[in-house]
Amino acid sequence: MDWQGQKLSEQLMQIMLVAFAVVAFITGYSIGSFQTMLLIYTAGVVLTTLVTVPNWPFFNRHPLKWLDPIEAERHPKPQPVAPKKKSTKQH
Repeated sequence: MDWQGQKLSEQLMQIMLVAFAVVAFITGYSIGSFQTMLLIYTAGVVLTTLVTVPNWPFFNRHPLKWLDPIEAERHPKPQPVAPKKKSTKQH
């Protein structure tokens, strides 16, 4: 799963869970059944899991291009710069 796919998966998860929570609450309230509300929400969580957890092809639309090992050796990693020490001279 690429970075954009992870973002899409998270957005889908949030939208689907909120939508199922609203539908479950409204249905459960109108029928007057707490059990029905929980069943609808549980079905929503299961469906959301099936949509967002597996690595579906539509989550891999923007694959990362990695450097070949030989090409990576030509471009060394930048080294961290040590912070400059303040002078302790007093006038």
